[in-house]
Order: sequence, then C-alpha cells, then structure tokens
Amino acid sequence: MKTEKAPEKSTSYQLHAGHRKRMQDRFLNKGIDSFESHEVLEMLLFFSIPRGDTNELAHRLMDQFGSLSGVFHAPYEELLNIKGVGRVSALLIKMIPQLCRVYYEDCHKEKVRVFEVEQAADIFRRKYIGRANEVVVLMLLDSQCRLILCDVVNEGAVNTVPVYVRRIVELAVRYNASAAILSHNHPSGNPVPSKGDIESTISVFHALKAVNVPLRDHIIFGDQDYLSLSHLGILKDIMEPF
Repeated sequence: MKTEKAPEKSTSYQLHAGHRKRMQDRFLNKGIDSFESHEVLEMLLFFSIPRGDTNELAHRLMDQFGSLSGVFHAPYEELLNIKGVGRVSALLIKMIPQLCRVYYEDCHKEKVRVFEVEQAADIFRRKYIGRANEVVVLMLLDSQCRLILCDVVNEGAVNTVPVYVRRIVELAVRYNASAAILSHNHPSGNPVPSKGDIESTISVFHALKAVNVPLRDHIIFGDQDYLSLSHLGILKDIMEPF
C-alpha cells in the first residue's frame, strides 16, 4: 500500500519552528539590539501565537500603526481589527509598555534625594510610560529632600481638583512630608500649561499650605518634553523653588 505524503502544513510547521529557534538563539547570543523593529514584534508574537509565521502579522501591524511604539500605543480595540490579532495577542502587546514602567520603577525604588527639577522630572517621567490618559502624580519629600512617595493620585483631567486635592492633603499628612511636587501629563504632546493647570496648581498650593507642606513645583509633561512652573516663574509669588 502506497503511503501518503505528510501534509504540507507539517512541513511548514517544521520550517517555522526552525526559524523561531534561530531567532531565539540570536536573541540569547546578541540581544535585542541585533533585531529590526518588525523582528522584535515578530518574536514577541511567538508567545501568543504558538505555531505559524508571525513575520507577516508583524509587518501588517507596523504598516497599520507606523512604528513599533505605534503598535504598543495602539488601542486594544484597534489591534483586534487587524487580521490575525486575537485577544491574547492584543493583551500581550498592550502589556509591554506597562510592564516596562513597572520594571523601570522597581529598578529605581531605592530612596533617592531630589534637589533639582531635572531629578524630579526623571522620576516623574517613569510614571507616564505606557499611559494614554492624563494622570496626576504627587511626589512627597522629607526634611532631607529624600523621596518618600511618588504615586498617581488621579486619572483624568488635571482641572478636576476637588477629585484629588483631599487625597493629596491626606497623603502629605500621613507621610509627614516636608515638601510636595505635583506633576501631570498632556497626552496631546504639548507641555505648555493651560489656564486650568495654573488654577489647579494654586488650589493644590493653598490646600497643602493649610497643613504646612510647601508646594515646590508643578511639572507638566508632553511626550518627552516637560515644563516646570517654578522655572517658568509663573507662580513665583506663591511657589517656593527648589
């Protein structure tokens, strides 16, 4: 009896399995810097698509969203609209930026001293990795300018002050803070302060002043740029500089 040939799918699977093994070995030997952007995405998709060629899907995603970062920043629902992207792949892609933030913060969780705006900005910047929405972040310092808290106190428009001003005061008192620094991001990418930003800063300043905690600065981020209200001198009559 004549034996049948193995299905073409089996040959294809073996070819893709060999390709995956070569890419994994390359990563282990040379690191991620040896990969093109689409190859990074291709290998990432190995973990959500256990069999088959993910190269074509990686190119499809890059073409649709323009870059590797564009893919990671794409809304979950839009990822699901791409042929070949299922729920698990979309979840994996959306997890990466936030995973990077958690990793970065964990690497820098030791107590540091903050003496300059640039130091505060570097710490704040980590809080915005992988975030598409506007968030308000509070930093508290002790009497020796050591960082004792840096955390999100509100997600949403910064001018909704009543939503988070009580929390800011409660945290300042709980941690016996000697100074505070406020920050928020502009998802639009433009860090120039709005009228609402100025008004919210004044409200937070007075709320903290009532518990004897000076507000040193309000730092606004837009993409990789930021502006410091204390450096701009906008609120120099009320805000105590570093």
